Amino acid sequence: MGKKKKILKFHSTLSNYEKAEAVLAYVKNVASMSRGAAGPLKEKGKWINKQRLLVFAARGATYRDRHLMEDIRTLLPHSKSEAKKEKKDDLRIINEIAEMKNCNKCIYFEGRKRKDTFMWVSNITRGPSVKFQMLNAHTMKEMKMTGNCLKGSRPLLSFDTTFSDQPHYMLMKELLTQTFGTPNHHPKSQPFYDHVFTFSILDNKIWFRNFQIIEEDGQLAEIGPRFVLNPIKIFEDSFGGATLWENPHYINPNLIRREAKAAHGMKYKHKVLQKQRYASLVPEVPMKGDPTNEVFQTKPPEEAKGPEKKLFIRKKK
Repeated sequence: MGKKKKILKFHSTLSNYEKAEAVLAYVKNVASMSRGAAGPLKEKGKWINKQRLLVFAARGATYRDRHLMEDIRTLLPHSKSEAKKEKKDDLRIINEIAEMKNCNKCIYFEGRKRKDTFMWVSNITRGPSVKFQMLNAHTMKEMKMTGNCLKGSRPLLSFDTTFSDQPHYMLMKELLTQTFGTPNHHPKSQPFYDHVFTFSILDNKIWFRNFQIIEEDGQLAEIGPRFVLNPIKIFEDSFGGATLWENPHYINPNLIRREAKAAHGMKYKHKVLQKQRYASLVPEVPMKGDPTNEVFQTKPPEEAKGPEKKLFIRKKK
């Protein structure tokens, strides 16, 4: 009993760090003995590419935007969350929030009129930043796809060949690669690939899809989420600065809704003009016909009353 008490006293004098080091050395020794000729277990590599992503939204976001934001956080283990930002605050405040969170990349969702959703992708340190309009967004729970992937696994990034043709697409490709690519040896990531992020360009828009790698031959199954990004502008700095590129094909959604209302109003206006034109063609005094036509307008004997019956009485010879 006395010997055991001395051992407990000896371990009680050690600090928590020294205890952890002793346990780690013991585990490595046991592992090397159990592996035999294979040698000791390889240590996890150093986390060199320290990309940290801040994903949050502005106040007033819809339920679909919140669920999509949670899906992105789940798929990207190097992401961090933050409370909602007030709409009246300047966008430059996001840079300070990201620095406090020790993040160098940011995805910011901004909703307007509970109809339109805009997504910012920014490099916090030096810029640039891209503003997108998000269209046709569908969450993972909404789609109920058959594919699945392990939480924390690293994605393969697949880009369309069009991204290498024009300079603004090349800049977007580099920014999306650094944002959506999980760094190697990240503490919360798994050391293998089991899904693919695809970025395709169609109709001057970027289409995002997420697929599971089922077989080694390249067979895929979609997981979700899915959305379409319509690029609006590229800024030199983070959330501001000089405009490097502007999309000539972008149309403001307010203008689209206004034209749709105007087209609907023109349909009603055309109907009213038709009624007015018909009313103008109808004469105020109806035209009088030939008075001799009234001679042939007689009643049958069954309906005749009073003096009219005499017209149908035959005289006796």
